[in-house]
Amino acid sequence: MHLTLLHLSTIVNTSVRLGRVTPTSALPVVDVSVAAGACCSPVTGGVLDVDEATRLARIFKALGDPTRVRLLSLIAAQTDQEACICDLTDPVGLSQPTVSHHMKQLVEAGLVEREQRGRWAYYRVVGETLEALSHALRP
Repeated sequence: MHLTLLHLSTIVNTSVRLGRVTPTSALPVVDVSVAAGACCSPVTGGVLDVDEATRLARIFKALGDPTRVRLLSLIAAQTDQEACICDLTDPVGLSQPTVSHHMKQLVEAGLVEREQRGRWAYYRVVGETLEALSHALRP
């Protein structure tokens, strides 16, 4: 296939048919010295450092499962933002061991804290972690 090169200021779109380039319309000539700074807006906020980005990624990964999002919202909806594991199984329709597994992921991500009271584990939302997520998502 042999292509003929055409001056870019005279062609907007080209179509290749049967090995030939056919001009379809003209391009305007743009002064790139004026447009050079206009392609991207400037960075106005701080860029996350590696440690903070890693911490946030771990939190977002824990929230990547819909069941864990539901569990977190169930705990947050409690008056004192605390719930017993026994109160979390029925609303999500899962067994206690499965809910415990999901809660372990939320604890490891720092989204909830676990406290053992006798036979039952109680979980409470870590407000500082939720605030950090909210802050990270703000422009």
